[in-house]
Amino acid sequence: MVYFVGAGTGAVDLITVRGMHMLEKADVVIYAGSLVNPELLKYTKKDCSIYNSAKMTLEEVIQVIEQAEQNNKNTVRLHTGDPSIYGAVREQMDLLDELGVEYESCPGVSACFGAAASLNLEYTLPGIAQSLIITRMEGKTAVPEEESIESLASHGTSMAIYLSTGMLGELRKRLLKGAYRPDTPAVIVYKATWPEEEAYLCTIETLEETAKAHGITKTAIILIGDAIAPQKYSRSRLYAPDFETEFRGMRL
Repeated sequence: MVYFVGAGTGAVDLITVRGMHMLEKADVVIYAGSLVNPELLKYTKKDCSIYNSAKMTLEEVIQVIEQAEQNNKNTVRLHTGDPSIYGAVREQMDLLDELGVEYESCPGVSACFGAAASLNLEYTLPGIAQSLIITRMEGKTAVPEEESIESLASHGTSMAIYLSTGMLGELRKRLLKGAYRPDTPAVIVYKATWPEEEAYLCTIETLEETAKAHGITKTAIILIGDAIAPQKYSRSRLYAPDFETEFRGMRL
């Protein structure tokens, strides 16, 4: 059996209890060594075989899994954050399907949620934003034209931008082609929830200079939108005295 496990954003205790138990029972662990906190490997058994996928190709990863299956061993494929977001898991699953290998997934805390927790943010403030767009700039992996930054920026809602820290000048230009203003709040969060986390509040206009001033070139998430630093927002109707639910009557 293969378990695709989300390691969380970085802090060791942000892995799920289910994910921790899967690590404890694993005979083989293949982890994303360039991004996953190695302290998580302390949850594994002493005789667990550990592989760093940062040094492996897809075919080499599958080969290790196939060998583990032949020896009736359980494998944990440990991905950063949540495997469903930029995890490159579908291609692994398709190859496992061809081999007849069973697998299941365990969710994890993605960077945009770890960063929001560190900053005590709410992305969906009434009257300001009711959507969160998770996206990235195109790099080695292409982005569909209809999902370009400028197209998504036309909504003007909260946005979490992954894998784009090295392209902040171009990102700024594209964001401003949408519905954002130059003074729209932004935050650069480096290694969210890791012990060495850094976070810098700025604006879309000052994104690039803020990153340069602090030497941040990678491993950061960019948060955009008026919900980042709200001046005014509407109170949620859920807890309003004149709003009735099946659990609470009106309090007039």
